[in-house]
Amino acid sequence: MYNNNPTLDKVDDKKILHDRQGEVLTLEKLELNPDAKRFYIESYGCQMNFSDSEIVAAILAENNYFPTKNMEESDLILINTCSIREKAEDTVRKRLFIYNKVKKQRPGTLIGVLGCMAERLKQKFLEEEKLVDLVVGPDAYRDLPNLINSAEEGNRSINVLLSREETYADIAPLRLDNNGVTAFISIMRGCDNMCSFCVVPFTRGRERSRNAFSIVSEATDLLNRGYREVTLLGQNVDSYKWENPETKEVVNFANLLEMVARVHPDLRIRFSTSHPKDITDEVLYTIAKYENICNYIHLPVQSGNSRILKLMNRTYDRPWYMERVEAIRRIIPDCAISSDIITGFCSETEEDHQDTLSIVKFADYSMSFMFYYSERPGTLAARKYEDDIPLEVKKRRLTEVIELQNQLSLESNQRDVGQTFKVLIEGSSKKSDADFKGRNSQNKMLIFPKKDGLKAGDYTMVTVNRANSATLFGEITTS
Repeated sequence: MYNNNPTLDKVDDKKILHDRQGEVLTLEKLELNPDAKRFYIESYGCQMNFSDSEIVAAILAENNYFPTKNMEESDLILINTCSIREKAEDTVRKRLFIYNKVKKQRPGTLIGVLGCMAERLKQKFLEEEKLVDLVVGPDAYRDLPNLINSAEEGNRSINVLLSREETYADIAPLRLDNNGVTAFISIMRGCDNMCSFCVVPFTRGRERSRNAFSIVSEATDLLNRGYREVTLLGQNVDSYKWENPETKEVVNFANLLEMVARVHPDLRIRFSTSHPKDITDEVLYTIAKYENICNYIHLPVQSGNSRILKLMNRTYDRPWYMERVEAIRRIIPDCAISSDIITGFCSETEEDHQDTLSIVKFADYSMSFMFYYSERPGTLAARKYEDDIPLEVKKRRLTEVIELQNQLSLESNQRDVGQTFKVLIEGSSKKSDADFKGRNSQNKMLIFPKKDGLKAGDYTMVTVNRANSATLFGEITTS
């Protein structure tokens, strides 16, 4: 620890995350068990799903299941699903047909659907799809061993009960497909915002925050195991709020950021996702205070038009969002901002669309996730509004947003040419083993030639000499 933190002094053994068996399960330890069955898991959608898959892996590992990357040798095939768009659900259905081909070649293999799509379709998955043996919602992963046992006896099993308390705070995630440098930490679950286009409140339940001490403990454990960057995850991290049951002290997101930042100066902190209605100046000043809290904020706008934002039930308008962007620029001058954007929402006019293009220019996003509107069953928008924008118009507007964002991303990256950044090395470049890849504080990817003595997990200084819209290229200047 550094910069003695009074809040952390209150941690006791009962609040430490990894005290189940006195040590953390790792893949290496699992490999010592010759009797373990094998499970294969695929994750789709948001970062939270990938984080949840690591919780699932930990639960299975303690029940004699060993992770494998070879689907054909697995005894259990799981897919962690997303329902945010129709295309995501179509992808899942296609994958289920592939899994069932494996099952025919390996009788006895179980197939399970996890996550948001499981929660949305519930019993229909077993009755109509008839492609799965297990259906497990995001709050029911602890029940997996029981559901698996039931499925092994020939019963199709389901648990999609949502919880007001479940945070999995006491479960040490089993890191899957990781580089040993960066990791996710889930700090809260669920969402209370009820955006009219979104299924998340219905598939992940009400918002609840995790014990702050367990989050700090998980970050400390990751640091001790060689990780150098953690991303704090929540549907709306800015509404994080946890009350210490013993002291009644309330920890908000700014407090939590500071607690995790103080674990060690070499541990970088990122977070996602922020909501424009909730991000406070206190959070921004905390980011500015600590060098190891990255200067990058994902701040979804969805639309630049106040009328559309009201229909989306985003609970802020265009001026509010612009003021939050201005506050970020004022308090953290070198902060990069990214966004989510939806085109073609119900009743969107060309003038509304132009407002979105103009706010993209105003915010000068370093990058964005951009989609055309996909009506989701059960949402307020599906019940209340007509999906009245023709598909070709949605796609054309999306293309215009993408083209503008690509231009802004290129200009942003070109401004970095000649500048020197502190970069965390994540590993070898995908295109060349002679090059490293890593990110700077602004979450921009840099590619640069390797240098003897450096390895993944090290920090180095890189000077940028060229750029395209997605990547910076440079040379190590000091190490």
